[in-house]
Amino acid sequence: MSEVRLSVEPRTEFGKGAARRTRRAGKIPAVLYGHGEDPKHLALPAVDFARVVRENGQNAVITLDVAGATKKSTDLALTKTITVHPLKNYIEHVDLLVVRRGEKVTVDVPIVLTGTARPGTLVNQDVDTIQIEVEATHIPEQFEVDIEGTEAGHTVVASEVTLPRGAELVSEAETLIVAVNEAPTEEAMEADVDAEGAGVVEEESDSAEGENS
Repeated sequence: MSEVRLSVEPRTEFGKGAARRTRRAGKIPAVLYGHGEDPKHLALPAVDFARVVRENGQNAVITLDVAGATKKSTDLALTKTITVHPLKNYIEHVDLLVVRRGEKVTVDVPIVLTGTARPGTLVNQDVDTIQIEVEATHIPEQFEVDIEGTEAGHTVVASEVTLPRGAELVSEAETLIVAVNEAPTEEAMEADVDAEGAGVVEEESDSAEGENS
């Protein structure tokens, strides 16, 4: 995982009104915490932070250059939580976690399938990420699981994913990542549809029963 730098500003105003003003200025309200330090309230450049996440993923290690400090202040951080507006789809708030070089952190790493299974199969991916413990500056961007040419009945579980040196699997070893099954035939799907509608009898209304009694 590559490291990136981001110039940020300290925040001195708090509350909903201050947060709105921060966002109108093209910045994102954020809090940096961890390692027993007092939380730091920051304003992140919205465009630059969005680019970092888009190009490097949420597990990117970010070097934060804090502007306006009496002495040069830098922190290494991981993005812990990104809060997105449910309707307008902009980032409302970010929680950042202080990390140190050499220390291990627990993170969720995306799983990406590569290759194509044999014709006549159906590929089901059960999970999109697995959780590992790894040195903060050596977090993999993703894990690739190759299913090229696999036949029906092939499965891959978490313990079969190759981890980087020094990393440990936190997810359950038997967590199913992907299963390659035999694709249902058109006849089988039609039979299922017919079976769903079979044997259904509508009950007569109470009024109709009264008329017939």
